Amino acid sequence: MRGTPYVGMLGLVLVCSHGAAQAATAPDALRSQLLQITQQLVDAIPRGDRAPWQRWLADDAVLVDEFGRITHKADTVASLHPFPAGFSGSIELRDAHVRQYGDSAVMQVEEYERETVFGQQLVVRYQSLLTFVRQAGAWKVAGYADVTIPTAPPELHVAGLAPADYTGTYRYAPGRAWAVADQHGVLSYTTHAGGTANVLQPIAKDVFMGSDDERNLLIFRRDAHGRVDALIERRKFNDLQLTRDPTPAG
Repeated sequence: MRGTPYVGMLGLVLVCSHGAAQAATAPDALRSQLLQITQQLVDAIPRGDRAPWQRWLADDAVLVDEFGRITHKADTVASLHPFPAGFSGSIELRDAHVRQYGDSAVMQVEEYERETVFGQQLVVRYQSLLTFVRQAGAWKVAGYADVTIPTAPPELHVAGLAPADYTGTYRYAPGRAWAVADQHGVLSYTTHAGGTANVLQPIAKDVFMGSDDERNLLIFRRDAHGRVDALIERRKFNDLQLTRDPTPAG
């Protein structure tokens, strides 16, 4: 649902000024009401039902999806269309926390998405933050920001991997080095002495994903002779480059 080429799940963000209002945990009745509004919005997406979005979005709402794309009410409503044949999905709202600031309220909630793409089952989790404002006695969504929660991907079998190709020390500054080790055929790395070992999960030859919270790509670069001479951590669309220390003569 989110991020498909057809219908992207929508997120919103709004920076609100609450003046001197103090936050308080919202009453159960308000929490339930805001959850119902949010559930109506996400349930409407696969159907392409524009009515809930027209009803519950504030006219000046600002929307930012998980890819950083910004839209507003009119173009958001206009973008909604039923999922094409072969696509289906649903979102379950989990672990909601609501704080009230007078005529504003903020809800933090996990969106647990299940999607079927021509028989293939996908699960994506989002952490979402919604801002509601009370206008003419009704609660409206004025802000809704979400981010994708990195989770463990399916395991891939990559034939022909040689762990010894990758083990060693990789450095990006004086006193700053990562150590890649092989433990019974499973590669892992630590970013400092005594640090937690992060497993390198293979994606393709010389390409791995880290098992830490960020799930960054780790790419090993080879020189003209085919020997690994560098490690690149691709994080948030940027590359941190580490040079492999020479192997001690032995």
